[in-house]
Amino acid sequence: MAKDVTYSSYLDLDRILAAQHPVSGAHDEMLFIIVHQASELWLKLCLHELEAARGRIATDDLRPAFKMLARVTRAQGQLIQSWDVLSTMTPHDYSTVRPHLGGSSGFQSAQYRLMEFLLGGRNPDMVTMHEAVPEVATQLREELTRPSIYAETIALLARRGFAIPDEVLNRPHDGTWDRSEAVEAAWAEIYRNPQDLWDLYELAEKLVDLEYHFQRWRFGHLKTVERIIGFKKGTGGTPGVPYLGKVLEQAFFPELLSVRTAL
Repeated sequence: MAKDVTYSSYLDLDRILAAQHPVSGAHDEMLFIIVHQASELWLKLCLHELEAARGRIATDDLRPAFKMLARVTRAQGQLIQSWDVLSTMTPHDYSTVRPHLGGSSGFQSAQYRLMEFLLGGRNPDMVTMHEAVPEVATQLREELTRPSIYAETIALLARRGFAIPDEVLNRPHDGTWDRSEAVEAAWAEIYRNPQDLWDLYELAEKLVDLEYHFQRWRFGHLKTVERIIGFKKGTGGTPGVPYLGKVLEQAFFPELLSVRTAL
């Protein structure tokens, strides 16, 4: 019964607070574990909201989608701030933990990859590293069969009467989104006439917020890694800082950035 529910039982705190298992004996390992666990919880919320927002956009029900997307950007703020906490680790602090991490890496975060896929940053090769957990690999592959939130947005523009070519609307879902002049022209019309197209104008800005915060999160990751391990390779075998720098060059919604130059 509801009256028997306590704060601890409702939140399942016994399991959550018992989910930290330091193995190194290093004082800073608790920080390292909790920051990453908390980030995974924020990512779970982001995915919950983004999947719902994508469904709303697909049915042209934008007002609830705006609230969902705004909530995601607030959650992204928490993810960005997590780097500030983690960056209190010095190179020496991390060196006491790193030998115990084996080949584990944040690069293996299935939820991070799923959020990338949902936003439209899609590279099927990235599923390979998740093959060890078949259900995760299956979930990622299934996402690659669905339109990204941006693809649903562009389909909405077409339904609203904007001239979006069939070759754009019929792009395979498992590829990267390449810039389209026709899509940029549609956004340019929206940005030039916000008073007549306010809901699409607001949707555009909500998506720009998502990209902006995602890139801030990526930059925070880069600078934290640089501060703690310099230019060493990551534990998962990635090139570390050079790889993170290249990722910063990738855009989810390229026309929403390029249109600013065209206006």
